[in-house]
Amino acid sequence: MSYQAEKEIAISAVTEAAKLCEKVRQNIPPAIEKQDKSPVTVADFGSQAIICKALKEAFPDIPIVGEEDATELRQSDSSDTINKITDYVKEIIPSATTDNVLDWIDYGNGTVTNKFWTLDPIDGTKGFLRQDQYAIALALIEDGEVKLGIMGCPALKLDGEETGYIFVAVRGEGSYKMPLTGNEWSKLQVVSPDDKTRFRFVESVEASHGDQELQNTIAQMVGITTDSVRVDSQAKYGIVASGEAGLYLRLPSPKYPNYRENIWDHAAGSIVVEEAGGKVTDMYGKPLDFATASKMNDNRGVVVSNGLIHDAVISALNS
Repeated sequence: MSYQAEKEIAISAVTEAAKLCEKVRQNIPPAIEKQDKSPVTVADFGSQAIICKALKEAFPDIPIVGEEDATELRQSDSSDTINKITDYVKEIIPSATTDNVLDWIDYGNGTVTNKFWTLDPIDGTKGFLRQDQYAIALALIEDGEVKLGIMGCPALKLDGEETGYIFVAVRGEGSYKMPLTGNEWSKLQVVSPDDKTRFRFVESVEASHGDQELQNTIAQMVGITTDSVRVDSQAKYGIVASGEAGLYLRLPSPKYPNYRENIWDHAAGSIVVEEAGGKVTDMYGKPLDFATASKMNDNRGVVVSNGLIHDAVISALNS
């Protein structure tokens, strides 16, 4: 199965969501603080609304497990916020109403089943607010395996090329990127360790998202001598898949030893890297579990590599 229809609809939806996000980013509003203290903007909600609408209409039998919901937006003191979100959505979907937008956002409150979408409408909201990297990440999971992944990275610049890319991978069909402004796909291939310029290491900007001291130690143990490149969001997966880095580590932070990763933070990126020739596991070499729940409760940390150094990284971590 090529997932051609799913791929076409998903690419279109992510591209439209990227347009909304960039419009918002031109005039960044104050972030709304969620109950877990992480930031969220009108763009997170608008992006989820646009993508959920498209997927709901095209594939009504496939649930969506998304990051956001509209519970707080439905409160009476949130009318200004939902009106702003609706105005942005109407620039993409002129017929949208406030009720439509709220319902589309909440359509992302699906549950993990044998076949479902998982969506992070803006991965890397802090990067988005800083006018830096963020990603719109959408993946289709079936029988526990990611079958299709799409990432929109509007702020990403690769190797002197233009800014803004969309990444797409279908299981068994390779991984590709295209400028958001273009119409020509180029196939991706991970970097060789012999390419010393590009054989480098990426990690999160936020120190709390990993164990940066250990991550740098492990990178050095497998032959990466340059300093890390710190990047927000699943754009890091796009960088590895494009051959612009050989390793991405996200190891458990000593400050949050019981933290478990969300599936929407890794599903789309993982297939983009794997179909470019790389490998993605947890820190013990176990495959990431996208089949059980919205959190990967049986996994610890994430290791993303060009594949060739993966066993050495796992061995270094567990020696």
